Amino acid sequence: QVQLVESGGGLVQAGGSLRLSCAASGRTFRAYGWFRQAPGKEREFVAAISSSNAWTYYTDYADSVKGRFTTSRDNAKNTVYLQMNSLKPEDTAVYYCAAGLGFRQKTAAAYDYWGHGTQVTVSS
Repeated sequence: QVQLVESGGGLVQAGGSLRLSCAASGRTFRAYGWFRQAPGKEREFVAAISSSNAWTYYTDYADSVKGRFTTSRDNAKNTVYLQMNSLKPEDTAVYYCAAGLGFRQKTAAAYDYWGHGTQVTVSS
């Protein structure tokens, strides 16, 4: 049974940092994505990390977070991370981790498994 469990969300002041974790159980996946959904808005792509082989990984980012967010993975722990720096109030949202077998996918439909989300709130 596949499970994705996010953690690390919370309240932070603008300019601060948070690191989200996504622990996967049940199997490993080629690609992990991060998405977010703010109140009244659609879920949007944030970042993704995809493997082309056992040693090579590719990362992709939304323009709105490029240069501020970094995603990484620890295969030994089957955990994916999203390091978020220089946070802005517009980053406030529920952040979701997703897993799938695609490669460098930025659409939610490309991912088969989802976590329940973790709230990130950035105060001004």
